[in-house]
Order: sequence, then structure tokens, then C-alpha cells
Amino acid sequence: MANLLENNVEGTIGTQKYLCTISWRNGTLLMDEPENVGGQNIGPDPFSTFLASLAGCTLSTLRMYIDRKGWDIPEINISLNLSQEINGELTTTVTRDISFSNEVSPEIKERLLLIAEKCPVSKILKNQIQINTKI
Repeated sequence: MANLLENNVEGTIGTQKYLCTISWRNGTLLMDEPENVGGQNIGPDPFSTFLASLAGCTLSTLRMYIDRKGWDIPEINISLNLSQEINGELTTTVTRDISFSNEVSPEIKERLLLIAEKCPVSKILKNQIQINTKI
């Protein structure tokens, strides 16, 4: 099975509580926890970064489709959050609200909703995920 990324995403953490440096193909990202849980709030926490990935993928997928169709939608906005509940097993629910800077017909909105569900990160999250960890 081939990797989706040419280079691995890599991370390090030193002695500063919760501050992680994540390296990706062209740079680095600092991740941290909010002050209320002991971090210094220097960067996004893991949950925010997770949602940012879904946001970026959704927005890019919608932009590609809108441009291909030639629709006049100059700006797409997205708002995400997540919640967790334990009813025998852990269930995580992501809420994703998409809006546009100008009026969009109900027919186009319905089509864009289907396209948002087809963004690659959505597909990953809605299918089986296996994490192979080694030390």
C-alpha cells in the first residue's frame, strides 16, 4: 500500500509541557494545549489541528468544484467543532457548517453538500481507520 504523502509528518516534544513541533514537507507547526490545561496556548491543540485538516480539505474540494462549474461563489466559510459521548463505546460527532458570502440556490447548496462529503479527509474519517504504532 503506497503512502499518500511523499514525506512523513514528524513531531518532537522537549521538556516544555505540551509544546510540540510538527514538521511537514515545507515547514513546521507548533502545537500546544490551552493554558487552562497546563499548556501555554502557543499553537493549536490536537483537536483544533484535526478539525483544521477537515476544514482545509472541505474548502479546497468545494473551491475546485465551484470553479469547475463556473459558479459565482467568491467566498466559502466553514465552522467546525466536535463533541464526544460514551454510550457503551466512545462516539465522536463532528459538526461542520458551511456558508457562502453571497446567495446560493437550494439546488446548488444540495450539490455542494454532497461534494463536501466527498472531500478526501471526510472519506478517511467516515471509513475504517487503522493505526499501526511501533516503538
